[in-house]
Amino acid sequence: MRFSLRWLVAALVVAVAAPVLSLAQEVTPRFTSVEPALGMPGTEITVAGEHIGKAVVAELYFTDGTNDIKTPMLSQTDTTITCKIPAGVKTGVRYRLMVLTRGKEPRLIEQPVRVEIGEPESEEEVEEEKKPPTETR
Repeated sequence: MRFSLRWLVAALVVAVAAPVLSLAQEVTPRFTSVEPALGMPGTEITVAGEHIGKAVVAELYFTDGTNDIKTPMLSQTDTTITCKIPAGVKTGVRYRLMVLTRGKEPRLIEQPVRVEIGEPESEEEVEEEKKPPTETR
């Protein structure tokens, strides 16, 4: 009787602790910075963070809170993701980045970093940048 009671108590402890331990093992991706924070469609950006590798993050989106625009990831490690600002973003809007996690219950998680979409340069500004600097005396 004493032997079976010990097994019963041990089984109860495992049954109660197992779900709690499995929840503790799930990690949440978190972005800490994005460079550059201003760009146009096609601009390559690099996001730094924690737990953002391929095993955790399945997809990356730009979101304005209403519209979510998926963008392909060019490279991905546990601490960085490189992508391009997707076509379809609106000029003058600051987009948050959002990830879709992997796992049994995928989640969309908005991140605390933003990318602002700037105006494309005019042809005059581009030509001005190409000119060599003039000397002043």
